[in-house]
Amino acid sequence: MSLNDWSGAFLLTQLIEVPIYLRSARSLPLFKRATYAFGASTITHPIIWFCLPWETMPYVTLLIVAEGFAFGMESLWGRYWRVPRPWLTSLAANATSLAVGMLIRWV
Repeated sequence: MSLNDWSGAFLLTQLIEVPIYLRSARSLPLFKRATYAFGASTITHPIIWFCLPWETMPYVTLLIVAEGFAFGMESLWGRYWRVPRPWLTSLAANATSLAVGMLIRWV
């Protein structure tokens, strides 16, 4: 997968997930809130995109692994920042971006 493909997917992910993460971290000061919101998928997205063997494993298997990894790591990221219910926020952010991505892929 190319860097150009990744940059478009990453931008879309950020556009979808950052507002969800920002909303969940209203108790944090603005700079910390922004760092938390932008950092969540900034940490996981490149690992998923460039480190998983997309050409050699079934797509559904990779999707489960990728989304499980993103959910787990982003939940831990939220816990580090002490946001309320980080697992629920991670679930909402990743489910929303997955749904939009699948819709775009389908269309």
